[in-house]
This record gives sequence, C-alpha cells and structure tokens, in this order.
Amino acid sequence: MNKTIIVSNRLPLQIEIDGENINAIPSVGGLATGLKSVHKEGNGIWIGWSGLVKEEVPKNLNSKIQKAIKKEKCVGVQLDQKEVDRFYYGFSNRALWPLFHYFIDYTEFRKKTWKSYIQVNQKFANEIIKNADEGDEVWVHDYQLLLVPSMVKKKRPDLSIGFFLHIPFPSYEIFRTFPVRKEILEGLMGADLIGFHTYDYERHFLSSIKRILNLDVQFNEIRFGDRLIKVDSFPMGIDYDKFESSAKLHHDGNKTNKSEIQKRLDQHLSTPGTKMILSIDRLDYTKGIPNRIRAFEYFLKKYPQYQEKVRLIMLAVPSRSKVPQYQKLKKETDELVGRINGEFSTVSWTPIWYFYRSMPFENLIDLYTSSDIALITPVRDGMNLVAKEYVATRINEDGVLLLSEMTGASKELDEALQINPFSLEDIAKNIHLALSMKKKEQKRRMKVLRKRVKRYTVEKWAQDFMNSFQHGRKQLSERINAELINEDTLIKFKSICSDTSKKKVFFLDYDGTLVGFKNNPEDAKPDQQLLHLIEQLAKMRNTEVVIISGRDKKTLNAWLGHLPVSLVSDHGVFYRPKEEKWEIMEVLKTEWMQNVLPVLEKFVDRTPGSLVEPKKYSLAWHYRKVDAELAQKRLIEIKTVLNSFISNTDLTMLDGNKVIEIKSSKVSKGRASSQIQNQFNFDEIFCFGDDWTDEFMFEDLPEKTNSVKVGLQKTKAKYYVHSPEEVRRILKYLIS
Repeated sequence: MNKTIIVSNRLPLQIEIDGENINAIPSVGGLATGLKSVHKEGNGIWIGWSGLVKEEVPKNLNSKIQKAIKKEKCVGVQLDQKEVDRFYYGFSNRALWPLFHYFIDYTEFRKKTWKSYIQVNQKFANEIIKNADEGDEVWVHDYQLLLVPSMVKKKRPDLSIGFFLHIPFPSYEIFRTFPVRKEILEGLMGADLIGFHTYDYERHFLSSIKRILNLDVQFNEIRFGDRLIKVDSFPMGIDYDKFESSAKLHHDGNKTNKSEIQKRLDQHLSTPGTKMILSIDRLDYTKGIPNRIRAFEYFLKKYPQYQEKVRLIMLAVPSRSKVPQYQKLKKETDELVGRINGEFSTVSWTPIWYFYRSMPFENLIDLYTSSDIALITPVRDGMNLVAKEYVATRINEDGVLLLSEMTGASKELDEALQINPFSLEDIAKNIHLALSMKKKEQKRRMKVLRKRVKRYTVEKWAQDFMNSFQHGRKQLSERINAELINEDTLIKFKSICSDTSKKKVFFLDYDGTLVGFKNNPEDAKPDQQLLHLIEQLAKMRNTEVVIISGRDKKTLNAWLGHLPVSLVSDHGVFYRPKEEKWEIMEVLKTEWMQNVLPVLEKFVDRTPGSLVEPKKYSLAWHYRKVDAELAQKRLIEIKTVLNSFISNTDLTMLDGNKVIEIKSSKVSKGRASSQIQNQFNFDEIFCFGDDWTDEFMFEDLPEKTNSVKVGLQKTKAKYYVHSPEEVRRILKYLIS
C-alpha cells in the first residue's frame, strides 16, 4: 500500500530527556491535528527536525531518541547549531519571512545563509528519497523547505509531490527584488500541486512564474518542461470542535473553580457597561501591534466616553527574541503600553492589560469567552487562525470580530468588521461601531461566521488538498488519452526492431523531440551524442530514418546532411532521400510573404524579446524570450491581424511551442510522411513528435504506427513520454 510522506521543518512532537529516559510527546493542534488522518490513522510517516541540535544530544542517547521518534511514525532530520542558526534563524527568518510579508527593509540576504539553506533542504530531500517507495505521495510544508520539491523530483520522478505555503506569497514587484528569486521558483517546480491560503497569493505566485521563469500558465496550470503543475488555494481551518467544546465546558463548569485570570476578568466585567477587547498575537512585526496600540489610544481620545469602560487585553507571545528587529519591536511595544497606561490610568482602571508570555490553552479559552471584541490587525498575515478560534468559542453567537483586510482569513470571514491596519482612524471608528453594535446584529454576523468556520475545518483543509492532489493525477491521465511508455512497451518496440525481415522506418521530429527548445532557435544544433545516436539507428538492418522538421533545408542539411538518413524540411515542402539530392514535394507561392513580413516585424518592434525567422516558404514569429504576460496580450493581437491576412487564402497559422508560423495549408508533416510511406510501404512504422504540427503525422500515418507524443498534451498518438531525454533513452535502448 502506498504511503503519504509529510515533510515540515519541525516534527509534530516534543522530545523530553530525563536522564536515560526519552519521551516523545505528540503536539496538539495546528498541522498535527489537520494531518492526523493522513499521518497517524493512515499509512503515513512525518519527516522533520526534532528541535534538538546535535551538540545537546549525548551520543549514547542518539539511537534512543531516533527510536522514540520512529515509534510516533516519524523520521528525524538531524541539524547542528550552525545549521539552525544559518538555515532557520538566518535565511528562513531573516530573508524569506520579511520578504514574503513585504518588509523589504528587514530582508537580509547573505551567501553563507543561502548556502546553508540549500544544504539543509538537501538533507530533507535525501531523507524523503531514503524513505519513499514507488508510487508514494509526498506533501512538503512551508517556506523553510522551498527547494525540497525539485531536489526530490530530480532523483525520484515517480513520486507525486505536493507543497503548501503557510505564509503569504508577495507580489511580483516585491519578489523580483530577491537575489535568488529564480532558484526559489525552480525549487518549487518539482511539485505537482502547489497550494496557498488565498487566491491572491496564488495569483502573485503565477505572475512571478510567468515573468521570472517565463513559463506558460493556463488558468491555474504551469507547463514546466514535460510536466503540468497545478496551483490552487486551500484556506486553512482550525480544530473547531476542540474550541467549541472547550467553550461549552467553560460556560457550564464549576463557577467556583475559576482560574486567576478568569477571576480578574470577571472583576472588570462586574461593572455595568464595561467591555473587553482582546488582542492575541506572536510578537512579530507582521502583526501590526504598535499600530494597534496607537489606534486604541486614538480611540480613547476620540471617544472619551469609553474611558474607564473599555479595556484592551494584549497577549503577545514571545517570538525570535534573538533577532534585532524583534528586540526593537518588544522595546517599542513596552514603551507604547507604558506611556498610554501612564496617561489614561485611574485608581480603578488601567486601559491596557499587557501579557508578554504564552498561556495555557485553558487561559486562552478564558480570554476568548470573556471578550466582547476580538481586535486582529496584522499588516500582513498568511491566514490568521486566532480570528477563527475566537469565532468558534462564541457559543452564544455574540461578540464582534474586527479583522485586518491584510489577513488571509479576511477573504472568508466577510461578516467581520474589516479594517485597514495602517489607518488609526479606520480602526478607531470600527472599535466604536463594534462597541455600539446591537445584540441582534452581532448574532446575525456571528451565526454566519460560526457556520463557515465549522464547515471548513483543518481536517477538511487537509482532505481537500489530498483530494485535489489525487484527482489531478487522474485528470492528467484522462487528458493525455495516451499510454505512458513503460518496460513492456519497450520490450515490444525492441522485438519489432530485432525482426530484420521486416522493413522499418522512424519518422522523427527535431525541435522538442530530439532536442529541447532553446531561446534562440540557432542554439538547437545537435550535439555529438545525438548525431551518433541517429547514425546508429540508421545503420540498423532494414531500417530507414526520416528527420521531418519545420526547419529550412539549409539548416537541416548543415546539421544532419552527412548522416545516412532522409530529411524533410519546411513541414513537408522539401524532401531529401537518403544520400540523394533535395527534391520539392509541394510547389508553393511565396508572394504573400512580402505582405506579412512587415506586419511581423512591427510586432517584433513592439515586443521586446521576440524575433522573426524568415524561411523559404513560411514565416515564424518566436516569442520564447518575451515576458509571459506581454506575450499573452501580443498573441491575441497578432492572431487577429494575421487571420485578416490569411482568410480566403490557402495559408494557415500554426500555433507551436512559443512560436506562430504562417505557411501554406497544402503542406503538412502528415501529408509528407504519408507520401514517403506510400512510396516504400514499410512493414513497421515508428513516429515521434511533440507539438500539434506532428499530430498530422499521428493522424495520417497507418493505424499500425507506433506513434509517440513528447509532453503532456492531448494527442492522437498511442503513447507518450515526458521529454526529449526520454526519447533519446528509448532510441538508445532500441539500438543497444
């Protein structure tokens, strides 16, 4: 049975060392809860770092720790202190974290931390490869492991790989400033499904893919070489039942057995008309905490009637306290709270209760259930689950959620009062609106919010991702409508080639089939290995090789003319039988070219990176080096203009791989290959091609043809392979 391998920076457990005893305590909440059905209850393993660096683990306990980790269906990746400092604190949290949250000034790029990031990502990839069996699914999580998908796919193309980013993906204009922007995107291209919290992040990512990697994007699919990569949004939820049931227990529990915090909260709320505003965050510069405090100060000044009536409870959980920006944030927060409390406090009232620490789950429930308003104002946040947790605890359907527009959660929680976290006026105005909101309106909004949060839980999020993952693979096989060449197919092909009594022919397209596409068409010149391969194929007994291409005869003659093969150029205009002279297959007019060429040249002038390739009987407009979004726009324009030229003529427009070609409709590779087949009447036919100009061959050649498509498009071919490299491997196997 195939298994799912979950991969994250940290394992979902805590290692406790008590003398010689080792305890692995499973984590509760977050990813651990969402992936429980995939990990613990399913046939899965979890790969990650245990949280212990090599230096703090006695050698004699190392095997015990690994054994304890394995018992929890986990595999530990060992890191030393230098790797943690450079990979995690350095590159992940001082470069990627601020960049992805739009804090460019805080982004620190250093070569040594980038090098460590690569090395640690490779460690994770190696561990995946070591533990993965054929057909397994791999699900990689978050920004610390952006390079892992490609590292794994390179060594194990048989594995299905998913990736989910738990933080925002920045706009192209932000992301393009990063020195290793291309390497980061290429790292993600090993995944088959890439998930984000919201459509906005998905859109930003696809924009960077198009503009930086210059890849084709159709809706939410990326064509990367021989593969299709799907990109989609999956808003993450919470363990709703846990928060709701805890709130009910809190409400129905023993009134005398209260926590100290709850007693203090009750004391404040005992005065008629008093309200509580709750703020819970990690102390991170992305959370907008200083602005929130200033907005509360502005609110107290603008609406003085609420002084001594409203209290802001701020829980700031310590985070990355060694990083200078976080130290500065802590200092600024402390000073703001101190100044405002000093200015507004009375004998019986302090406007802000400020806690700089983490709290037990029970105390969080105290705060959630006692607060009339939740004030959540990050300046940038991937999702923000605190907002959903607050909603889940409102069992009486009261309370008001004030939520920043810059959170991923804001896209789902429309009934919250949505605010601009940069505007003190907007925050203050909405605090006033929340405090004065009637119970009926509170219930109307909260009822809808609770229904939505309950429906899309963290378990549903994980299930949707995995379903999309598996559906994508099934959809791909149905779309291609051809059979992937496997070992049995190769044995069949080998048997055909070994029968020397039968006449055989190989029709081989050139660009995209024998060689990969190049930015400059002239760079696709055959290498020595390819020349030797074609020569050996042609020397097989009773076998003919026909290279059939859209290239002109001069180029084909210069590159391949010395080989014992037949050549067909210009999609079937010219034909050079093996070791004979060129002959014309179709008599064509060329007067039209002088009218169309100036049109294409105008598009070249307006489209940086494009070029026109004049051929003997056709014109090609190449746009491989053009910005992807500009190319899409120009394609619509150029097709509209060219259609007006070719209507009521015998011309046709071929839409190839990053090229538009205009030629006579009398000419096609299918017609040319059929003429050659009819002339020689071969017993066995092989045909390899990659784009839709080759579909004419697949369609026009006899039914018995062993036709092979290169790439993942719908085809009339019987078989398909992923890349030109695989074509070469097949041909090499057949001549071995």
